[in-house]
Amino acid sequence: MSQNQAVRQATPRHYLMCRPTYFDVTYAINAWMDPAKPVDTDLAIEQWEGLRRLYLEHGHTVDLIEPVAGLPDMVFSANGATVVDDRVLVARFRHRERVPEAASYQEWFAARGYRGVHSAEYVNEAEGDYMVLGDRVLAGTGFRTDPRAHAELQRTLGRPVVTLTLVDPRFYHLDTALAVLSDTEIMYYPGAFSAESLTTLRELYPDAILVDEDDAETFGLNAVSDGRAVFLPHTATVLADRLRDRGFEPVGVDLSELLKAGGSVKCCTLEIRHQPRA
Repeated sequence: MSQNQAVRQATPRHYLMCRPTYFDVTYAINAWMDPAKPVDTDLAIEQWEGLRRLYLEHGHTVDLIEPVAGLPDMVFSANGATVVDDRVLVARFRHRERVPEAASYQEWFAARGYRGVHSAEYVNEAEGDYMVLGDRVLAGTGFRTDPRAHAELQRTLGRPVVTLTLVDPRFYHLDTALAVLSDTEIMYYPGAFSAESLTTLRELYPDAILVDEDDAETFGLNAVSDGRAVFLPHTATVLADRLRDRGFEPVGVDLSELLKAGGSVKCCTLEIRHQPRA
């Protein structure tokens, strides 16, 4: 059976999200942010609620972490921690505006009894730069995450880590340039990566979906897959067609207001991967 004919199976997922109660763009820490442009917080909340409903309708569990006043980017929960087999590595943010978010994630996981909740020594922005698939983690660096953090991640979570270097400031996190579709499949925008990293990706994933610049710029790669449904910005229409060709079910989402801060579907979604039960 070819990939195009594969019968896709969804797996129930556990996500952590943060309501954008205090969302705003009051500073610029990436190429997409412009404090001079007005932000509609009510619209951001409405769009975010739409994404949460979609996850619930598709059978996924969604927990919420309480938003904190003065932390407008906390809606981007993917940056808060990386969780594998109930072991948690809490982020250490590069920019001072986001540094206080880490304490909230540390407290959330500790209060719920997760074992091995670790505070990072080196700067890492969690699932913004860490893509878990199968027994491997693809780890980004170049703009946010310190490359030394990759070895720390491997020690803490017990998964081999593959380093990938980002070179285009529009794609400042790995989750803006690459998305995981299944335990063995990815899609990515080649223009976001160094030549060495492209060689690595081609060797590891020769059948990956290669995304064009237009769909990458609409944040089409800031997507979440449950193995069948792929939640992605509704404007990434060419990519949606390519996903259908591979047997996936693209689910378009409008998070245009949150995109003003340089985030979309994946940025709003921290996946909690539990220890397999006997």
